[in-house]
Amino acid sequence: MTLKFDVVVIGAGPGGYVAAIKAAQLGLKTACIEKYQDKDNKVALGGTCLNVGCIPSKALLDSSWKYHEAQEGFAVHGITAKSVSIDVPAMIARKAQIVKNLTGGIAGLFKANGVTLLEGHGKLLAGKQVEVTGSDGSVTLVQAENVIIASGSKPIDIPPAPVDQEVIVDSTGALEFQSVPKKLGVIGAGVIGLELGSVWARLGAEVTVIEAQDKFLPAADELIAKEALKTLTKQGLSIRLGARLTASEVKKKQVTVSFTDAEGEQQMTFDKLIVAVGRRPVTTDLLAADCEVTLDERGYIYVDDYCATSVPGVYAVGDVVRGPMLAHKASEEGIMVAERIAGHKAQMNYDLIPGVIYTHPEIAWVGKNEQQLKAEGVEINVGTFPFAASGRAMAANDTGGLVKVIADAKTDRVLGVHVIGPSAAELVQQGAIAMEFGTSAEDLGMMVFSHPTLSEALHEAALAVNGQAIHIANRKKR
Repeated sequence: MTLKFDVVVIGAGPGGYVAAIKAAQLGLKTACIEKYQDKDNKVALGGTCLNVGCIPSKALLDSSWKYHEAQEGFAVHGITAKSVSIDVPAMIARKAQIVKNLTGGIAGLFKANGVTLLEGHGKLLAGKQVEVTGSDGSVTLVQAENVIIASGSKPIDIPPAPVDQEVIVDSTGALEFQSVPKKLGVIGAGVIGLELGSVWARLGAEVTVIEAQDKFLPAADELIAKEALKTLTKQGLSIRLGARLTASEVKKKQVTVSFTDAEGEQQMTFDKLIVAVGRRPVTTDLLAADCEVTLDERGYIYVDDYCATSVPGVYAVGDVVRGPMLAHKASEEGIMVAERIAGHKAQMNYDLIPGVIYTHPEIAWVGKNEQQLKAEGVEINVGTFPFAASGRAMAANDTGGLVKVIADAKTDRVLGVHVIGPSAAELVQQGAIAMEFGTSAEDLGMMVFSHPTLSEALHEAALAVNGQAIHIANRKKR
């Protein structure tokens, strides 16, 4: 027997489950296929982000920051906290409970919206048929008017450091340590490497980050990246740039890594090694040879601006297609596709997808950075405001970092907002909202921001674009 649906979604991560719910809300008979199983061998919804990515890492980041503050940040407030200790298994258990609550929440949303969950591995066949293979080997055929592929991504493996999930781990394994490693190595100074390195550094690990690129955070604005490198180094992360891993050897529950940098051949020994060099799209056994969906030269499913593949009625969203591998990008693509299937003319603004690194201070941006705009020959005006001049940041004892606003010199239109500091992600989102409506720096400067707030730093940076900041000295125009 073949099951029939208006929409079938392969994958229940941030792109897939959101697309399925939206499609169902739009009156389409919808099914969502998911194979991922938790430790109890039960299908868990939410994809990488919820199960082993965004959510659990933020839980550990928050727990580790509270521990760090109790150890080193309370005294300035007149609070004495003696003999502060960390129970790592309890911290990990809290993280696991948060994940469980949220995965269960998605199952409840499926039920409330009438989405049919099909458990198993989904494979697209010709003619918009999907083969679902259950964990017991049973096979079900599903016929769909429309198929949305949201199969996600997985960590990239590198030959010099094969993951064993004991001594050498990927980002998933790094969320499960039951004790603090004395010496921790991290391969990759990207978002994942910096966040996970920060967690364990705060808890007492001696952390060394080995990064092949010579430039730190090349996707970020150079001013923000420079400030981030200085701050994270001060926090105890030893970041080795231009260091290329060549080999690793595990002996007696330790790993010795070999790498080359400007000083030549180097070796270091760690108790644990996290491999965080990026992620790649999951397309294994996903597409039948005759389904006619094509991959690009990098192994991503080829789609147009509206996430349509080369086959009419078949779409792909999230990490398996071009663009940044971000949960919020995947979710909005899922919404767009569901609405287009339902006949609406939905589209996405790919120019305003915020990026965030949840270290402390947070690092976030939206729009273009200064080096990109200069490379394009765009004349710009720049305004910055340090949190050291923010009364709210002073009150919170969290004054590191700054806000940077970049505007077109001719039109004053805001082209980028870049922040390192407290609540950076929230401030950048304010910038994204304003930029979506074509704001000018003058517009932001004329708005009333409540006092005292961290948001005032965005207000002042916008004013500074045109030399009108109130609470810092303005740069004299040449």
